[in-house]
Amino acid sequence: MRLQKAIVLAAILSMLAAVAAPAASAATPYEAYTYNYYEESVPLPAPYVPEKAVTGQSLGIGNFNQPNDIFVTEDGFIYILDSGNARIIALDNQWRVLRTIDSFEIDGAANKFANPSGIFVSENKEIYVADTDKGRIVILNNEGELIRIVDNPQSEILPPDFKFVPLKVTADKAGRIFVVARGMYEGIMQFDENGRFLGYVGTIKVTANPADRLWRALATDAQQAQMQLFIPTEFASVDIDHKGFVYATTIDINSTETIKRLNPSGADVLKRFGHFPPRGDIRYRMLGNNSGPSKLVDIKVLGGGMYVALDSLRARLFTYNDEGELLYAFGGRGTQLGVFNTPVAVERVADKLVVLDRGKNNIVVFSPTRFGNLVGSATTEHYNGNTDRSVDIWREVLRMNSNFDIAYRGIGRSLLMQKKNKEAMTYFKLGMDRKYYSTAFKRYRREVMQEQFGNVMTALMVLLFAFVAYRIARKVRVGRSERHEA
Repeated sequence: MRLQKAIVLAAILSMLAAVAAPAASAATPYEAYTYNYYEESVPLPAPYVPEKAVTGQSLGIGNFNQPNDIFVTEDGFIYILDSGNARIIALDNQWRVLRTIDSFEIDGAANKFANPSGIFVSENKEIYVADTDKGRIVILNNEGELIRIVDNPQSEILPPDFKFVPLKVTADKAGRIFVVARGMYEGIMQFDENGRFLGYVGTIKVTANPADRLWRALATDAQQAQMQLFIPTEFASVDIDHKGFVYATTIDINSTETIKRLNPSGADVLKRFGHFPPRGDIRYRMLGNNSGPSKLVDIKVLGGGMYVALDSLRARLFTYNDEGELLYAFGGRGTQLGVFNTPVAVERVADKLVVLDRGKNNIVVFSPTRFGNLVGSATTEHYNGNTDRSVDIWREVLRMNSNFDIAYRGIGRSLLMQKKNKEAMTYFKLGMDRKYYSTAFKRYRREVMQEQFGNVMTALMVLLFAFVAYRIARKVRVGRSERHEA
C-alpha cells in the first residue's frame, strides 16, 4: 500500500514539475535543431529565446526605413545603418540613442549618404560606411566628422570600365580595409590604411553543377563558344576576429565552402572537420517555396571558437564551433516575435544575439537559455584548453539532451587531450566520430603495449629459458639412452 502511494505521489510531482517548468522551446515560435551523423535533423532545446523587438519608434527617432546593417563594438555600443533614411544611429550599451549621423562635411559643404549597405566600427570608434550608390567608403570619427574617403580605386589589375560599388566593409587593427563589392568575382578588395588598393583576398573557386557540365560535354564547339563562362560567385558578407582572420560568406548553390576564414595571405583556413561542411541546412527540399541550399548573407564571429551565419532563404541562424561542427540552428519566417521577414544582419551584444530585419524594420534581441549558455561555455572552455571544466559542462548538457552528438564528441576530445584514451573511445563511439575514435584507439593500443611491454618481455624470456632448458634436458636424455644401448 505504501509503495502504491509513493508511486502515485511521484507521478503527481512529476506532472507538477512538467507544468511548472516547460521546455524553453515551448516559448519560442521556432524549432531548434542540429544534424547527426546520418544528416538527420535532431531537435534540441532552444539555445536562445526572443526577448524584445527594437524599432525606430521605440528609440524615439522615427521609423526605420529598410535598414541594411548593424554593428556592435566590444564594449557594447550599437551602430545601426538605417539605409532608407540615409543615416547612422549610434546607441550606448543600454540601447539609449547617443546621436544620429545623417550628413558630414566635405570642404565645408554638407554631404549625405546614398543607400549605404554596410557598416563597421573600429576599436577607436572610427566608423566605416559602404556608401553604395555613391561608390565610396566613408570613414568618420565617432562624432560624425569626416576622416577620409576611399573611392575610385586605381590598379592595372582592374578593368578599364570598373565601377566601384561597395556593399560590406570591415578593417583590421593595422587599418587595412576589406570590402565586398558588387561585381567583384576575383575576391574581397583590400586597401591599405591610406585607402590605396592592394589587390584581392580569398578568390572563390569556379564551380558548376552536374547539369551544366553535362550540357557543356554534349554541346558543339560553336555552342560552347556562345555559352556564358563559369565565373566565381561574389562574396556576400565579411567580418573579422581579434586575430585578424577575415570571415566571409558567399551565395553559391554549387559550393560546399560558402563560409571562409581567410588568413593574412588570403588562404582559406576554415576547419571543416564535422560530418558535413558548415553551409547552413544540409537537408532541404529541391522544389517549391524556400527550396534549395541556404543563402548565407551575414556572419558574426562570437569568440570562444564560435561563429554564427544568417540564412536569408529560410530566415535561420546557424552557430558553429571552430571545428566547423553545427552546434545548433534556430529561427524561421513569420509574424511573431522571434521569427523574421527579411533578416539581413546578425550581431552580438554581450551574451545576447541581435538580428536586423529589413522587412519588419526592427531589431530582434535574443537571450540565451540555460542550454545555450552551457553549450557556449563548454565550447569556449575546450577552445581555451580548459579540458576538465569543459567535460563537466558537456556532461550537464547531456543531462538536458542525451541525443546531442557534439557533447559526446566534446567530452571525447577533452579526454583525449587528458590522455584518457580508453574513456575517450567510448564517447567518440557514442558521438559517431570515426576519425577521433581511430586516433584514440591507436593511442590506447600504444599505451597498452607500453604498459605491458615488461610483462610481455618477461613472459618471452621465461618461455625462451624453458625452451632452452627443455632442449638441453632432451639432449641429455638422448645421450644417456645412446650410451645405455651401447
